[in-house]
Amino acid sequence: MTDDAAHWTGVYTRKNPEQVSWYQPEPTRSLALIESTRLPRDAAILDVGGGTSSLAARLLANGYTDVTVLDITTAALDHAREHAAGVSDSITWIEADVRTHEFARSYDLWHDRAVFHFMVTPHDRDAYLEVLRRTLRPDGHLILATFGPEGPQQCSGLPTARYDAPSLMRLLDADFSHIWSGLETHRTPAGADQQFLYTHFVRGQHPDPA
Repeated sequence: MTDDAAHWTGVYTRKNPEQVSWYQPEPTRSLALIESTRLPRDAAILDVGGGTSSLAARLLANGYTDVTVLDITTAALDHAREHAAGVSDSITWIEADVRTHEFARSYDLWHDRAVFHFMVTPHDRDAYLEVLRRTLRPDGHLILATFGPEGPQQCSGLPTARYDAPSLMRLLDADFSHIWSGLETHRTPAGADQQFLYTHFVRGQHPDPA
């Protein structure tokens, strides 16, 4: 087990799913952004860092049929499976580090809420983005939620990066077109407020929707 996997296993072992700071009862914003892509219900959707999230189960309930969840630790995936009770066999589960994993297929949509902002070094960011570019199909959708400009600089004992839309656009470079971005305040189970930046990009060059 890598140091990062051991760290997150410890987090999920010490806390119930409803106690981790990024927990949300319903992934409302993520679902709305996925629906806004107007992808067909058989589109291949990947949820990166999906532990404790009910997103996969909600997608299946909304008629999507090809959903994959990746997380770095079994402990997180076990929580996600509990959220998906009754439909977990219809979801593909992958235990892996997104920075190094070789996916056996490509996807129409890559969703990440609260993983990328832990990529604080250039090496980690570059590794993440290289896998993203190998895995997301041309014209595929990227829905990325990170800490915003006024978000916390540390979470779960680790340093984090904070972003605005232009800084993410610079990282993605000309490979992606910006579709939408917006800030949202997340209230943690402990009662603290965290600023999140939600963004929607499409891989390739596309006209500005505005």
